Amino acid sequence: MSELDIQPELVTRMLTSFLREEVENAGFSKALVGLSGGIDSAVSAALSARAFGPQNVLAVLMPHRQSNPDSEADALRVVDALGIASRRVEITQMADAYLDGECVNDATRRGNVMARCRMIVLYDLSVEWSGLVIGTSNKTEMLLGYSTQWGDSAHAVNPLGDLYKHQVFQLARHLELPAPVIDKPPSADLFEGQTDEADLGFSYATADRVLFAMVDRRFSINDLLDAGFDESLVRTIAARVVRNQYKRLPPVLAKLSHRSISHDFRYLRDWMK
Repeated sequence: MSELDIQPELVTRMLTSFLREEVENAGFSKALVGLSGGIDSAVSAALSARAFGPQNVLAVLMPHRQSNPDSEADALRVVDALGIASRRVEITQMADAYLDGECVNDATRRGNVMARCRMIVLYDLSVEWSGLVIGTSNKTEMLLGYSTQWGDSAHAVNPLGDLYKHQVFQLARHLELPAPVIDKPPSADLFEGQTDEADLGFSYATADRVLFAMVDRRFSINDLLDAGFDESLVRTIAARVVRNQYKRLPPVLAKLSHRSISHDFRYLRDWMK
C-alpha cells in the first residue's frame, strides 16, 4: 500500500461527474480525445465514455510517418474496448511542410510541431463533432513541464490533471483498459525507441514519490533530503517545477481598467441571467 494509492472506484465516479458537469455547463454533450495509444489518453477516453456515453465520444488518431505502428494498433484496441467512434487524420503532410521547409532537425522542436499540429486537428474537428476537447496531461507531467504548450497540454477540460502517473495506472487497471496499453513503457512516440523516462532521466515512480512529498506534503528541500531522497534528483525535479510554472498558468493579461478579465471580472457563465 502506497501513500499515493487512490480509491479507483470513487475517483472514477468523481471524475465522471466532473466531466459531465463541466462539459454540460459549457453547453455541450460530446467530447473528443486525441488517442495516442498511450495510457493517459486511454484513461481520458474511458472516463469520457462513461460520462457521455460511447456514442458521444470521438477518438482522433493522428499518426506521423515516424510514429510507431504499434501506437496506432494500441489506440484501436482502446476504441474497440470502449465502443467509441474514431477518426484517423495523418499529420505527416502538414507537419513536414513546415519542418522540411524550415530545415528543422532538432528533436524537441520537431516534437513540439507535431504536438501542435495534432491540436489544430482536434480543435477543428471539435467544431464538426460539436464537442469539447478533453485533456490527457497528468499531474506528474504538468509539474515537470513535460508537455508542449498549446500542444498536448491544450484542452477544454482535463480529468487527469490532479492524478500522478502512478494513480493513472491504477485507474487504467480499474477501467480494464487493454493490457498492451498499460504494460508498455510510456512514450510520446516522437521517434523510434523514444520513452518518457529516458527523456526525463528518471522514472515516473521516482518522480511521483518526490513530487508527492514536495507538493502535497509540502516538504522542503531539507525535508526531502532527510527523508532519504537523492540531493541531485531533488534539486533537478524542484528546478523543473519552478522553471515550468508558466506552462501551468493561463496567459497573463496587462491590467489597465477597473474591470479586467481574469483580474476582477470573474463571473460565472450565468452572471447575466
